[in-house]
Amino acid sequence: MLAFLAPNLQLNSVLDLAVDQLRPAGIRGLLLDLDCTLKDYHAETVPERVLAWVDQMRSAGLRLCLLSNGKPRRIERFSKTLGMPFVAKAFKPLPFGCYRGLRTLALPADQTAVVGDQLFADVLAGRLAGLFTVLVRPTSPAEPWFTRLKRPLERFVLRCLNARQQRVPQTVHT
Repeated sequence: MLAFLAPNLQLNSVLDLAVDQLRPAGIRGLLLDLDCTLKDYHAETVPERVLAWVDQMRSAGLRLCLLSNGKPRRIERFSKTLGMPFVAKAFKPLPFGCYRGLRTLALPADQTAVVGDQLFADVLAGRLAGLFTVLVRPTSPAEPWFTRLKRPLERFVLRCLNARQQRVPQTVHT
């Protein structure tokens, strides 16, 4: 059961995600969470370094789409700034927003990754939709109360997953 929650890739920041990490998995598109992934929760703008990263991903030929549980009017404003389509009211962890994102990107699930900061929202939605999943650390500790409630359980599950992964013997190829 815990293995189902395991992200395919864990990174400190969305800025650490590089095209060469995605190409071997056949990834051609990204569904990107907004709050605490691309920007701080209360921030009214997206940091310049994130805008540069988005341009880099786009220049590499990746298709990009925002995927957020937020309200459409608010998410649309950020989508214009980022120059990408969006899916708002995604109702993560349910997979239906991911399916809408796949239609928006015109890509199949096996060529798409979901990138977000929450194990029980972003990763679970992505896994349920059959996507490659990337978990990043939240950009800041300021979050809505309902997210803060989930964080202790999320940390516990991640510790269990990481401990299990370290116990798996590594195969050495010669």
